[in-house]
Amino acid sequence: MTARPLIGITTYSTRARWGVAWDRHAALLPTAYVEHVRGAGGLAVLLPPDDASAAGTVLARLDGLILAGGEDLDPALYGQEPHPRAGAPVPERDAWELALLAEALERGVPVLGICRGMQLMNVHAGGTLVQHLPETVGHEDHNPVVGEFTDHLVKPLPDTLLGKLLPEPCDVATHHHQSVDRLGEGLVATAYAEDGTAEALEHAGRTAFALGVQWHPEVRPDLRVTRALVTAAASRPRLS
Repeated sequence: MTARPLIGITTYSTRARWGVAWDRHAALLPTAYVEHVRGAGGLAVLLPPDDASAAGTVLARLDGLILAGGEDLDPALYGQEPHPRAGAPVPERDAWELALLAEALERGVPVLGICRGMQLMNVHAGGTLVQHLPETVGHEDHNPVVGEFTDHLVKPLPDTLLGKLLPEPCDVATHHHQSVDRLGEGLVATAYAEDGTAEALEHAGRTAFALGVQWHPEVRPDLRVTRALVTAAASRPRLS
């Protein structure tokens, strides 16, 4: 029996409440991420923030990496002061995920960045972010209701990795107030919202799977993006 590829998913590091009494700092992740990976044929493992020096050891054991959504990145990472509407950064998560991404790209481990994860991919490559998107596009349609996902249309570009996975314009689940501004070195935008917001990015000319999407595929039944990551992970040579 062929082993399912092992997909690491980064997690939140935040205070949380559960059960009848617990109110503690926790590493947590919405179950939808795990269910999507499982539905696409992978085996999920959670990657809470750790010392950045451990990233190489972790990536050596993984077949694929998902950079999950979450808090705003520290704007100091791209040379800006925080916007009044920017959320409080989580430095240990930023450092951990940047290290994981660097190791994944170096080792050719397939990467999927989701929402914050796509933004992190851009910042890692030297790009910048729009810190409060409504001021740029003039509406709240990317995050109309806090705590709920809302669908909007995206248009993938043909002859790209994403365009092959999603050849037609489609509705996606959105919940973000920041977005990619200046693209990082070697990155290309490969899908747009109707207001011109970049909704996906890829590494130009890179053969290993590395894709960022601004939306949340894990909260909708369409498995095409996640399945592509798992398929790429399954095709990597495994060490004995």
